[in-house]
Amino acid sequence: MAEKTRSAARIRRHTRVRKNVFGTTERPRLSVFRSLNEIYAQVIDDVDGHTLVSASTVDAELRGKASGLKKAEQARLVGKTVAERAKSKGINAVVFDRGGFRYMGRVKALADGAREGGLEF
Repeated sequence: MAEKTRSAARIRRHTRVRKNVFGTTERPRLSVFRSLNEIYAQVIDDVDGHTLVSASTVDAELRGKASGLKKAEQARLVGKTVAERAKSKGINAVVFDRGGFRYMGRVKALADGAREGGLEF
């Protein structure tokens, strides 16, 4: 019988989403992972299997800026940063992969920050 934990349910949801969400070289995938304390974002080219750019609240560059902010504000900052890094590599459009998490709270804040930074999805 399948395990019925919250994390197992999220992984099942993520697997279901990933059947349809695929990052190409022209339009890579913006993948989001959130833990209880941190949030991570990666822009991934699934054709080559490479991470092109990434940003998270554990980055040395962002740690100082993010301290003292609420988690949703930290997520927005990570979204803006990953968008800036992607734009510097010539990436303008991505497909959004919410990683099995609900599109609300920190995941939505990260997506809004990435849109503010200039990414299209």
